Amino acid sequence: MTVFKDKDRIRKVWSSIRPTFRRDRSQLESMTHDVSFSRMKRRKSIVLAGAAIAVLILAGFGGSQYVKANTVDYYHLYMNGNLVGEVHSSDQVQQLISHKQQEVSDANPDVNMVLKTGNLTYEPKSAYKAKPDSEATLKKLETMFTAQAQGVELQVDGEVVGIVKDQATADKILSRVKTRYAPEQPAAKNKALEVSALAYSANKAQEPAKTQAAAKPSSSMKSVEIVEEVTTSPAEVKPEQIADPQEMYLKLVKGSVKPTKYTVQAGDCIGCIAQKFDISPQVIYENNNWIKDDEIKVGDVLDLTVLQPEVTVETVEHVTEMEQIEPITVIQKNSNMRAGESKTIRNGKSGKKKVVYKLVKQNGYLMSEELLGEQVLEPSVPAIVMKGTKVILGEGSGRFAWPVSGAKLTSSFGKRWGRQHKGIDMVGSSSILAADNGVVEFAGDKNGLGRAVIINHKNGYKTVYGHMSKLSVKSGQTVEKGDKIGVMGNTGHSFGTHLHFEIHKNGKVQNPIKYL
Repeated sequence: MTVFKDKDRIRKVWSSIRPTFRRDRSQLESMTHDVSFSRMKRRKSIVLAGAAIAVLILAGFGGSQYVKANTVDYYHLYMNGNLVGEVHSSDQVQQLISHKQQEVSDANPDVNMVLKTGNLTYEPKSAYKAKPDSEATLKKLETMFTAQAQGVELQVDGEVVGIVKDQATADKILSRVKTRYAPEQPAAKNKALEVSALAYSANKAQEPAKTQAAAKPSSSMKSVEIVEEVTTSPAEVKPEQIADPQEMYLKLVKGSVKPTKYTVQAGDCIGCIAQKFDISPQVIYENNNWIKDDEIKVGDVLDLTVLQPEVTVETVEHVTEMEQIEPITVIQKNSNMRAGESKTIRNGKSGKKKVVYKLVKQNGYLMSEELLGEQVLEPSVPAIVMKGTKVILGEGSGRFAWPVSGAKLTSSFGKRWGRQHKGIDMVGSSSILAADNGVVEFAGDKNGLGRAVIINHKNGYKTVYGHMSKLSVKSGQTVEKGDKIGVMGNTGHSFGTHLHFEIHKNGKVQNPIKYL
């Protein structure tokens, strides 16, 4: 545009000197024979031509400065390679981005919002008196922005169960889920699932308060882990897809509840049904409190409804208890005393031992229990009784041996799944052995115990052996400690091959751990 204006000015200068050139030309033609005039003509033409050239040079120089002074620098703005428009500077775009980011953040205060601006690039431009419409470009650009929430996905075994605000929130929720079943949790929050040793609490209500305090078990949590594979990963979603932390926590620990009913069939038992549905027997006892002494019959309808959490928290803890060691009775023979007579020389004194159990639970429900070991802290003092020399066949010594070789405790004495467990369960060698000398009082099928043997040790003690697959003795038979009385089995109200073993003293059930 400037170039054309400068041409106009040059034309005006030329027009002003052009008549002079024409007049001089006419005069020169009329004086062709005048040599001196001819020379004057040449000098004048040279002067005029030089003047014209000078005018043109001055006009061109002035025009260049004018153009330079009116040249405007600006930018072409591109998004992802596509032209959006013209802007004066990149600062205008950055100000728009900052304003828009603040706007979407204010609209979603509890979510990490990310403004999607695409790939913005700038191409420098310049033109004479250019007027880029920055306002229109910025308005157009603003409509091209999108906003998304930046969250973190929680995945369980590869499936997304929800999205939370950020990684810190996800970690806090998972930590809360894991500590839900830790011993430090107040019992009032989950009284049914509180951590306690199964071997503890039998007849504790009848003991003095001071004794109960001393006997209270201690628990040491060894591990708290989520069984499933839980992973987290960043995700860009809509703001409404971000879950509330409390709702996500409840979803993980409660999940869904699907009512389940089951009709008891022939051959069923509590443990068998629990194993069939892969649930803890505790669920059956809690949902069906009408069950007494494990008695169920064909046609009974059981409620097996249980929470199905998204994750399974498995805890492994060691529970330490102090147990009494019952004193044995040492018999001294006296030939001067009549048969059947006896005299106490010294009363026995109970000892003390520390017993450690390993409890494995899933979501607070007991899945397995194991006796890890025991340590005698204070040995018992045997009672000494003098008796006549007449030998009474079948009389026990009061010292009980484990009824299974290589025994491994699988369930202890006391409260178990909300019910009183009158003995202990164990696995090991398949042969069942008499724990002491005695006379077989019962050998046959017994309600709940399946094939069972009861031995009367003729000294106030009786032992009970249950769930056997085969009996090796008959009622009235005299046995000695270590004699084989049967084969381990899974009869009666049992769930898996094992031996159920009880000790009774003067008609009252005892904790066998005190005597073995």
